[in-house]
Amino acid sequence: MAYNKFYTASSARYENGMKYRRCGRSGILLPEISLGLWHNFGDVNPLSNSIEMVHFAFDHGICHFDLANNYGPSYGSAEETFGSIMKKSFRPYRDELFISTKAGYDMWPGPYGNWGSRKYLMSSLDQSLKRMGLEYVDIFYSHRYDPSTPIEETLQALVDIVRQGKALYVGISRWPKEQAQEAYGYLAAHDVPCLLYQGKYNIFERSDEKNGIIEDASLAGTGYIAFSPLAQGLLTDRYLNGIPTGSRIANGGHLNKGALTNDTLRKISDLDKIARDRGQTLAEMSLSWILSNEHLTSVIIGASSTSQIASNLNALCSPEFTDEELSLISEIAS
Repeated sequence: MAYNKFYTASSARYENGMKYRRCGRSGILLPEISLGLWHNFGDVNPLSNSIEMVHFAFDHGICHFDLANNYGPSYGSAEETFGSIMKKSFRPYRDELFISTKAGYDMWPGPYGNWGSRKYLMSSLDQSLKRMGLEYVDIFYSHRYDPSTPIEETLQALVDIVRQGKALYVGISRWPKEQAQEAYGYLAAHDVPCLLYQGKYNIFERSDEKNGIIEDASLAGTGYIAFSPLAQGLLTDRYLNGIPTGSRIANGGHLNKGALTNDTLRKISDLDKIARDRGQTLAEMSLSWILSNEHLTSVIIGASSTSQIASNLNALCSPEFTDEELSLISEIAS
C-alpha cells in the first residue's frame, strides 16, 4: 500500500461505535479498546502496513496508542514508526491522541539502561520523545518495579517528569501489590496521582483480579488497563486445529509450544463453543469478557492487519453475559 501523505481522519471517527470509559478519578476518558504497538510496528515490518493500521484504528475511535521504549523489534523502532506517522499525518490530531510510553526493561547496554533509576527513566523518556517527535507524552509508565532502587527514587522521578512537562500523567505497569499501594500513596501525596495501572489480564490470567490489584487500583482512584487480552493468540481460533504456519508459536516468539498443552487445547475448544453459542468468535468473546469488568478502563489489543482490528472492534457490540456463561467460563479456565 502506498503511503497517502494527504491523510484526513474520518469525520465519523467518534460515531463508529467506540465507547469511552473514565480513567479512575480523573478527567480522562479512554477508548474501551486501545492499540498497542508491541509487535508488528518495528523496523522489521512494512511501514505501509503500520500506517494503514494506525490510520484505521484512529478512524474507528481508537485514540489511545500504547508504546514502550524497547518495542519493535528492534528496540526503539516502534516509537520511530509512530514518530513518522505523527510527522506525516497525525500532527494535526495531536490533541485528540492519548500516547503512552514506558521504561523499565532492557534498552541499552551498561548499568543505566534498565530497571528503575532516576537516570534511566529520565534518559529513556528523553530518547522516546525524540524518536516520536513529541514535546510530551500523555502518560509515562514505570514498566516494572525495581527491587534494587529505592522506591522513592523511582516515584520521585515520575513526579518530576510531570512537573517538567514531559508527561501529563504517570502510571505503573506490573508492579507487585504492596509496592503498587505505596506508589499510589506517594504519588497522590506529591499531587501527581497515578492515572493507570497496566497489567496482564485475560480469561486464562486473572491473578490481578484474584490478588486484589484491580480492586486496589479502583480504590486509589487509578484506572486499570489490560494487556495480552487474547493470551498472545491462545484465546482465538488460531490454534483450534493445531499450530499454523506463521503463528507466534511456529515462529518461536514469546509464546512457545509448551503453552499449547492438551489441557489448554481442551479449554480453548470449550471456550470457543460458548463464543459460538453467543454468536461471537473466541477473540471477540475474550475481549467482551474483559470489558464486562466495570473496574477496567480499557484493553490493549495487538494487531498485524486492519482486518484484525476490525474483528476486535466487534467486541464492542457484544451481548451481555449471563451469570451462567460467566460461571462456565471461569470453570473452564480454572
